[in-house]
Amino acid sequence: MTWLFSARTGLAVAVAAVLGFAARADGVELERPSKLLLTPAGNLLVAEVRTATSPANSGRVSIVDPAGNRRTLIDGLPSAPTNAANTPSGPSGLFLRGRTLFVAIGEGNPTLAGPVPRTEIPNPAVASPIFSSVLAVHFSVAVERKTTGIELTLADHVALKAGDRLVRTDAGRRKITIELVVDFPDYVPEPVPALAANVRHSHPYGVVADDEYLYVPDGGYNLVHKVDIESGQFATLVSFPPSPNPTPVGPRTVENVPTSIRWDGSRLLVTLLSGFPFVAGLSEVRTVDPDTGATATLIAGLSSAIDVIPVTVDRDTVGYLTLEYSLAHLAGGPGRLMLFNASGTPIAVLADTLITPSSLALDARSRPPTIVVSQIGPGNLVTVPLQ
Repeated sequence: MTWLFSARTGLAVAVAAVLGFAARADGVELERPSKLLLTPAGNLLVAEVRTATSPANSGRVSIVDPAGNRRTLIDGLPSAPTNAANTPSGPSGLFLRGRTLFVAIGEGNPTLAGPVPRTEIPNPAVASPIFSSVLAVHFSVAVERKTTGIELTLADHVALKAGDRLVRTDAGRRKITIELVVDFPDYVPEPVPALAANVRHSHPYGVVADDEYLYVPDGGYNLVHKVDIESGQFATLVSFPPSPNPTPVGPRTVENVPTSIRWDGSRLLVTLLSGFPFVAGLSEVRTVDPDTGATATLIAGLSSAIDVIPVTVDRDTVGYLTLEYSLAHLAGGPGRLMLFNASGTPIAVLADTLITPSSLALDARSRPPTIVVSQIGPGNLVTVPLQ
């Protein structure tokens, strides 16, 4: 039997055992979960976009305890079906720094489908003024343990846009504070020969932070923003230009769309999903220097990378978990969870029947250690134990 890591890591995983596992669905019901993270208290925080039939601005962050019980932390976050693709869009990234939760808000509906295929024009009736933004939500351990949740209103969105710091209390008078850290442009001009008024929408797709900065991948602009937390000023840290399309299907180039961001020691990890026609093998995981923006390929040859987690022992990275949205994107094929070693060499497929997976969390303290995967379509979490 071959072991992936030595016993000292606490993640001694037998290949034979892992390959025999099927993902087990948790009983908790969620609405299009987009991102998740594990808190020090052992709960999961889950960003939910909600469904296409949900009212506008019903995005939510939920708390899911180890027993699978869901409670609302904050409701009424910006959300709306995108007008260009009619895909629900809302909370799209989570990062917890101390007792501050940074919440990235995705594209929403600031644009409409243009009169020419694959074009967009500004929407004069946007559902919220704070799409394509990052909020800071401050809450205590007591709130995490007991809150009944709070709900924002459109008036609250307007107040946040104006720079107000909102203080709200739940039914138990527990305090939650919300403020706007940064508000990116909803779209930028991108004239094309067929439509001079064409624009390109923004779509924050995750967030991480250090003491001074936020790092936000933007799946609309295909770049990573670096944001000064104190001032809200931002600049492009790194951009991802398109790659040649190796197939006769679709445009001559395919876009490299950043879909998640993680810390790996002192460097960043960014997953890149290749755009239409979603050619298998073009997706990858990149490293990014947070100071210079220098980037390099760590893991190549993926189909549709949507998330990555470094597996660490005593702060040293000993491997990586990668999540792919689909192995056959246009055909609606299943997603895949894989394990790689520290140099980016594949070791094992842990699950390959996932349904529209969107995000990963690794609970290394559980016995056995367990991977949790959110699935958008079924609206649930699945667990993959490592034995």
